[in-house]
Amino acid sequence: MKINIKSTLYALDFFNGLNEQQISMLCSISSLKSYAENSLLHYEKTATNQLMFLVDGLAKSYKIDKHQNEIFLYHIYKNHIISEISSLKTEVLTSYSNILFIENSQVLSIDYSVFKEQFLDKGILCLELASEVIRQSKQLQNLVNREFILDSVAKVAMMIDADVKIFNRLKRYDVSLMLHIQPSTLSRVLSRLKHEGVIEIDHGEVKIVEAEALQKIYKGLLDE
Repeated sequence: MKINIKSTLYALDFFNGLNEQQISMLCSISSLKSYAENSLLHYEKTATNQLMFLVDGLAKSYKIDKHQNEIFLYHIYKNHIISEISSLKTEVLTSYSNILFIENSQVLSIDYSVFKEQFLDKGILCLELASEVIRQSKQLQNLVNREFILDSVAKVAMMIDADVKIFNRLKRYDVSLMLHIQPSTLSRVLSRLKHEGVIEIDHGEVKIVEAEALQKIYKGLLDE
């Protein structure tokens, strides 16, 4: 297992700048765990002392509103931090959202208190952590734009442009739930984008034809 953890650490971009001694130290406070598709990592407001990375697979962050409706926040891709960092002053990490694995996944967990003491408090990996926090912040900014600024056409365009592979992997019904639009509305939007020559749909799979035109649909609203 130690060999697997060591090779995993070397494979993650976050740890590219570490030397062999530092990687070996991380191995002693790390563990790997596999999760099946549709399994839950944790609920919102769960406290943990583990800093977690998605090594392989795909997960989603979401919340539940007072009516028990799911509010999709963003996807978590492999080679990125799963944990949500809100403060560097505490040794306990509290989850902002529920995390569910969309496909079979593997997670690297690191003892955060030791990691903070041996790396962050010494100025090591601070830039890498800041970059991950900024990335998560941008994802939440996209959520605000999606929910309060964009219309249905722009929502679909932004999701296709962000990751057409994920769009095609998901069921259309699930996409409509994530974007808070009706399935019939999603179908009309896709038909419109196809008619305008922005996308093609081949056996149900969306392909981007005019990337610039696709981006203008939602960027135009954001720039207003």
